[in-house]
Amino acid sequence: MTDRDRQPEDAAAPSGEPVVSKPYIMPDDPEPGSVETLQKEAAEARDRMLRTLAEMENLRKRTAKEVADARLYGITGFARDVLDIADNLQRALDAVPAEARATADPGLISLIEGVELTERALHSALEKHGVKKLDPQGQKFDPNFHQAMYEVPDPSVPSGTVVQIMQAGYTIGDRVLRPALVGVAKGGAKPAPAANNNESSSAAN
Repeated sequence: MTDRDRQPEDAAAPSGEPVVSKPYIMPDDPEPGSVETLQKEAAEARDRMLRTLAEMENLRKRTAKEVADARLYGITGFARDVLDIADNLQRALDAVPAEARATADPGLISLIEGVELTERALHSALEKHGVKKLDPQGQKFDPNFHQAMYEVPDPSVPSGTVVQIMQAGYTIGDRVLRPALVGVAKGGAKPAPAANNNESSSAAN
């Protein structure tokens, strides 16, 4: 082999195929191992960590609320059954007229007082577990807590006022366990409609 046949190892590549030492890197695509790449990876890792912490906190709050709701509302069915006992105690007390109590013998008075004591103890136990009795007498009718059974003509109170209670209502926590069955006043004082005031003003002008 002649010297003419030999070519140096570092001879240039054939014409038209330039030699590139390394691929071109776009400005927004940092070179692997560079400071920019490490900073980008650290920012992504921090973002993932913060998202995970936020999800864990939300999960903790949801779990705590579910546990609290289960503790409070888990006795809903049992509480509804106990309300029948409270109703029967109230009916027993209402069945004794005030005149009969005034002239009753000591034995009957002791019986009545025992029933009253039992009723108070029952309501105290219910309240200890978040069950409260509704007393809407004289309040404005609220369909969220009351169920109107009939209307009572009573001009002495504003229309829509609860004037009679047929059956007591109860709540458990912030939920209605049983709405109160009530009689609502019909008639009574009503504010003058705005339309009439406008018409009067127009007539005066």
